[in-house]
Amino acid sequence: MSKKNSVEYLNDLRVRALEGGGKKRVESQHKRGKLTARERVDILLDEGSFEEMDMFVEHRSQDFGLDQESYLGDGVITGTGMIDGRAVCVFSQDFTVFGGSLSEAHAEKIVKIMDLAMKTGCPVIGLNDSGGARIQEGVVSLGGYADIFLRNTLSSGVIPQISAVMGPCAGGAVYSPAITDFTLMVKNTSYMFVTGPNVVKTVTHEEVSSEELGGAVTHATRSGVAHFACESEVDCLQSIRKLMSYIPSNNLDDPPQAEVVPPPAGSEKELDSIIPENSAKPYDMKEVIRRVVDGGEFFEVHELYAGNIVVGFARIGGMSVGVVANQSSRKGGRFVRFCDAFNIPVVVFVDVPGFLPGTDQEWRGIITNGAKLLYAFCEATTAKVTVITRKAYGGAYDVMNSKHVRGDVNLAWPTAEIAVMGPKGAAEIIFKRELEHSSDREAALSEKEQEYREKFANPYLAASRGYIDAVIEPHETRPRLIRALRLLRNKVDTNPRKKHGNIPL
Repeated sequence: MSKKNSVEYLNDLRVRALEGGGKKRVESQHKRGKLTARERVDILLDEGSFEEMDMFVEHRSQDFGLDQESYLGDGVITGTGMIDGRAVCVFSQDFTVFGGSLSEAHAEKIVKIMDLAMKTGCPVIGLNDSGGARIQEGVVSLGGYADIFLRNTLSSGVIPQISAVMGPCAGGAVYSPAITDFTLMVKNTSYMFVTGPNVVKTVTHEEVSSEELGGAVTHATRSGVAHFACESEVDCLQSIRKLMSYIPSNNLDDPPQAEVVPPPAGSEKELDSIIPENSAKPYDMKEVIRRVVDGGEFFEVHELYAGNIVVGFARIGGMSVGVVANQSSRKGGRFVRFCDAFNIPVVVFVDVPGFLPGTDQEWRGIITNGAKLLYAFCEATTAKVTVITRKAYGGAYDVMNSKHVRGDVNLAWPTAEIAVMGPKGAAEIIFKRELEHSSDREAALSEKEQEYREKFANPYLAASRGYIDAVIEPHETRPRLIRALRLLRNKVDTNPRKKHGNIPL
């Protein structure tokens, strides 16, 4: 073959590869409101930065007519690129080729890019759009999934792994996104389930749609599998870029630094009046966070799931931080462990009256679930700063990054109440006999409640023991956090040498 002909042949191959499953299938993809695999990569990465690998890979199957049908790339696009100038590894499944189904060759391409990510310390971003295993290949395709799962697990805590589900993700395919650090889904066009609606109907006789069974909203609100439920594919891809702006490339890197942007004018002073005088009245903890962080910008994670706790990313003094406020178990514990794995300081805002009582909570495992969050805080060696804004009662005080579980800097507002339980419950127990013999029980209870409040339901006993480093006015919170985070930049702490701990799962 002459040099001219060889170049023409190369260009012909490239054209074929870029066509995916062909014009009709691309049009069908667009009609469903979905982008193609290549369009997604173009939106995700910095312009012109994508370097494709394995463009000419084809499957090697001969059974069930596959010897008559083959496409360059075999249903997945892999390569490297940049997000805000930082290197990432990417794979994007192409639904126009065999429904994005995973074959041996398809899996090998994904495994290869994952191995490269580990060697180079790059995050892996997977754009999933697949009907599942390629059934014509039988166990070979299942083996391909297991090869990917192994690498997901070995990469965990070493490089960030982000999954976007942008179409179907069924059967064994669901386990890879579930192992990764963050999962994003697109409303109305993406689904995750082990068994689909037809199988559910056959086995259990339940009538359920794909959206109800495993859509973005279902997994963002009910199961917690999805961290983000995005309005569109473009929104999903832009959310990945934003998420990347807060996290380092690997576990040996520091989180990205940004210019300091003060909160909106007057925000810090507004903190002085944000806590209601009546301790039973609620307030929005997110408003506290926004008045402390740079630019008032808080990138919430798992917003629709377990609303009793708030987690997400922000910047304080230009430094990337993970924010945890209030209390839950799985959601908070996993987020803290991610931050710890990637050297992201954790800032904790506490207003927790204690654990929710009742048979439902106990039977659903509140003990084990609460232990998950406790374990995560105890295990974490990253910088950990706590601000108690109001209530820190009972075991919740211990769990929420108290000094006793290696909190580095622990602050409290004057409105903080740190005690075994609320004043009313404590008074009823401590003064039980006295109250039983009182002629006016309600008046006596009110008096004893106030007595307990003055002695214990404040931050000063804890401060006198050194459990609280400083009691500060609310408007001092941001400057104190900035100084604490700067102090802790070079923090070194270690855990006992071991293979791994046994977190209560």
